[in-house]
Amino acid sequence: MKTQRNILFLVLLSLGLAQAGSGDFHDAFKGKLGVGWTWVREQRDAWRVSERGLEVRLLPGNMWGGANNARNVLARPLPDSTAQEVIISLDLENHPTEQYEQVDLVWYYNDRNMVKLGQELVDGKLCVVMGREENDQTRTIAIVPLSAYSVRVRLLGKAGHVRGQFRLPDDADWRDVGECDLPAQGAPQASIQCYQGTETVEHWARINQFRIECRAP
Repeated sequence: MKTQRNILFLVLLSLGLAQAGSGDFHDAFKGKLGVGWTWVREQRDAWRVSERGLEVRLLPGNMWGGANNARNVLARPLPDSTAQEVIISLDLENHPTEQYEQVDLVWYYNDRNMVKLGQELVDGKLCVVMGREENDQTRTIAIVPLSAYSVRVRLLGKAGHVRGQFRLPDDADWRDVGECDLPAQGAPQASIQCYQGTETVEHWARINQFRIECRAP
């Protein structure tokens, strides 16, 4: 009976319907959003979920600097990282054609304070970009060339500091992007942000396997 319960738990975990431990969370976005997500400036016809995961259309708008008008910003609360390491990660895929078109995993406090890490088109080149924003004042931490449209990214936060890493589908190890202090302004959230698209060119980013993991000291 115990073995059957363990198998059931692993199945639920793989579907994003169970938590692995205190503070841990997994959402595979299989046909629906997990409990606890909230939308900021939702545009319902520009996101969908299916067996392939969460898909978000890249619309005009920006979160970098003072505009703060990107639509379909998805967020959920994060555990406290004062005394433990909290790791957020996800798989993403997009085929950008517009300058600064991007899909980001974000350590998010509000529209003016955050650290982002994601796939972005910069001067015609596909890149992983990490940036920090505090009170709408922005700083690019690193820009790293990217050789694939699909990538897994993660942010590792602890005691007011965060590191960014990425891994391509065939990579065995994580690659460092950069690190910085967190612009803490209230309670942190994990956020998924897709923006700087156009109304005329329709791109849909695909996002899968979102995780929150807590590592005790």
